[in-house]
Amino acid sequence: MHNKTFKAAALGLGMIALSTLSACGSTDGDGSEGVAAESKTVTLVSHDSWAVSKTVLADFEKTSGYQVKVLKDGDAGQAVNKAILTKDNPQGDVFFGVDNTLLSRALDNGLFQPYEAKGLDQVGSAFQLDAEKHRVTPIDFGDICVNYDKAYFTEHKLTPPASFDDLVKPAYKNLLVTENASTSSPGLGFLLGTAAKYGDGGWEGYWAKLKANGVKVVDGWEQAYNEEFSGSAGGKKAGADRPLVVSYASSPPAEVIYGDPKPTTAPTGVAAGTCFRQVEFAGLLSNAHNSKGGKALIDFLIGKEFQEDMPLNMFVYPVRTGAQIPAEFTQYGPQAKDPETLAPAKIAEHRDDWVKSWTSLVLK
Repeated sequence: MHNKTFKAAALGLGMIALSTLSACGSTDGDGSEGVAAESKTVTLVSHDSWAVSKTVLADFEKTSGYQVKVLKDGDAGQAVNKAILTKDNPQGDVFFGVDNTLLSRALDNGLFQPYEAKGLDQVGSAFQLDAEKHRVTPIDFGDICVNYDKAYFTEHKLTPPASFDDLVKPAYKNLLVTENASTSSPGLGFLLGTAAKYGDGGWEGYWAKLKANGVKVVDGWEQAYNEEFSGSAGGKKAGADRPLVVSYASSPPAEVIYGDPKPTTAPTGVAAGTCFRQVEFAGLLSNAHNSKGGKALIDFLIGKEFQEDMPLNMFVYPVRTGAQIPAEFTQYGPQAKDPETLAPAKIAEHRDDWVKSWTSLVLK
């Protein structure tokens, strides 16, 4: 979610892809590997935005005795789809990054096995969308929103858009870039935000107007934000010409914190009336080779140390009650006051049909 790979982008790092371990030992009845050397490694599969401070991860490895191996698998939508395709012989033990927009797809395909994490009583009940079976554990939340390039709108003496309605106005023609709803988590979140706003009978008409107003669609967040959006550090270097992008309410503080040179104020803003609430989860993969290590890792992810480390690494909010949030994070990236939401059952019932209709309407 969450503010995807800002730290890596700021440091000029490319996508990290670590090879998974070969399973060459026997497997115990609980799914733990029978070979001691292998059982000391636990593999986390995630989207590209996974990030944690080295010292925090080292604390877990020292305390638990497990070495963490990370496999980053593209945008969240791509990573979830790949995990489903490989569920019988999974790439790892724990999957992090499935969100409320894709949760039913993962659960319906049997991607995860039940595990009630230690410390779950410290997580708000509103985030526990699989509370009866505990197949997933909530880790973070944030808001998918349209971001704008402040300098562009100042230079053109144009008021930035504030709502979904504004985005279809002639003044904002050819200014917006968004992600593909069929391959990208923020792209899907933006689509669901419009479905929540305009309803079953209105969202398609809205997208027809948005298409007529020149919206550009790219595969994923990384391309949209760091290559197409003129307000990002990467976009400026690439000569990007789109001053509006679907990103996160927490994107502005990332631009401040990782800016080089560091700006004194956020160069980007958020259109508060375009937000959709996103919750991300982690789960123990159904055929995990090291389920014992996977459980320990999930416990760590909702522990206080990781939860407080998370905001300035992944630019999302912690779900753990009482976890402290850095001042600069809240100063430049406050939570949306009234984000659009959809019930998980509503998403499960309509998501695939909505995406098909969106694809036919917008991409053809």
